[in-house]
Amino acid sequence: MLSGKTVVLGVTGSIAAYKIATLARMLKKLHCNVHVLMSENATNFINPITFESLLGNKCLIDTFDRNFQYSVEHVAIAKQADLVLVAPASANVIGKIANGIADDMLTTTVMACPCKKMISPAMNHNMYHNPIVQDNIEKLRRFGYEIITPDRGMLANGDIGDGRMPDEDVLLEHIIREIAYEKDLAGKKILVTAGATREAIDPVRFITNHSSGKMGIAIAKAAMLRGAQVTLIKAHTEIEVPMFIHTVEVTSAEDMFRAVTERAPDMDIIIKAAAVADYTPETVADNKIKKADGNMSIPLKRTKDILKYLGEHKKEGQILCGFSMETENMLENSKKKLISKHCDMICANSLKTAGAGFGVDTNIITMITENGAEELALMTKEQAAHQILNKLKTM
Repeated sequence: MLSGKTVVLGVTGSIAAYKIATLARMLKKLHCNVHVLMSENATNFINPITFESLLGNKCLIDTFDRNFQYSVEHVAIAKQADLVLVAPASANVIGKIANGIADDMLTTTVMACPCKKMISPAMNHNMYHNPIVQDNIEKLRRFGYEIITPDRGMLANGDIGDGRMPDEDVLLEHIIREIAYEKDLAGKKILVTAGATREAIDPVRFITNHSSGKMGIAIAKAAMLRGAQVTLIKAHTEIEVPMFIHTVEVTSAEDMFRAVTERAPDMDIIIKAAAVADYTPETVADNKIKKADGNMSIPLKRTKDILKYLGEHKKEGQILCGFSMETENMLENSKKKLISKHCDMICANSLKTAGAGFGVDTNIITMITENGAEELALMTKEQAAHQILNKLKTM
């Protein structure tokens, strides 16, 4: 995912420095070229040999270290870097960078880097909330630095408060969001629906379907990574929603209808990937279902057709994409849906095809537009998500 990318990690004097060894290893596994710069104080918490063993690159500390190939080292690394992350960032280093002080290899390199720079503060609660530290953080924000908000929790001294550096996987997600993909969807507002709605029968039972939400969430994540402002309307799913996505939780088809239609007018692209329960109990009174006959059957009525409503109320220039899960006559039925729902594209697949359908991590999708159909090969849902976005981007 990060092949060809270079990340510079700046490690300062904090007990949280041990987490950066794991972060460096995670980046390396994604085929990223990683360089580590350490302040002198950081070496009291973790040995530079740790990073050198993990990465195969020399860990730089001394600006005047002569043990490297001839070049102005901080400038050479600065030119390579796609991103700089200072983590953990002590109050001292935050203050130095904010005020233009470059008196060691770490701060000198940060000053020389023209790329995106992130700062992850890590310190005592009272130190973090010191007005001087907060002023320095705000100054960095004004200069375009991204500040990763520290967590609240137990700190190194046993106190509970702010100032705890987020875990390695959170830092990794910040890096991936910034450099993994070209931001070709920047400025676009995209709404995605995902998951299975549930229609209550009584306080215990409900009508639903087998949708896992994996495809919709994969699309939402792919759009976010490519720079879009993403809103995810999420019914029941079994998987975690990625960071950096505005999520609206819903339960029933009616909940989803309201959530989608309220937000639709502001969107550039709408992708309805959720599997909405087609029916809801017709009559519910006093928490009891009125039975149609002695066989305990439940009168049902159709839920609102969200996709059709969106198609009929589509604003000028808006792109609408729906999904079609079929068991037979996939192309024929999906083409009819494209026309009747006024969609720009239908992503069709068959429950009878191995590797496609509910719950699995792969999919075989046919993208259908008024100009024809394009069948994708078997691929992961993440890969399919990018193919769908590529197609929608050109419409």
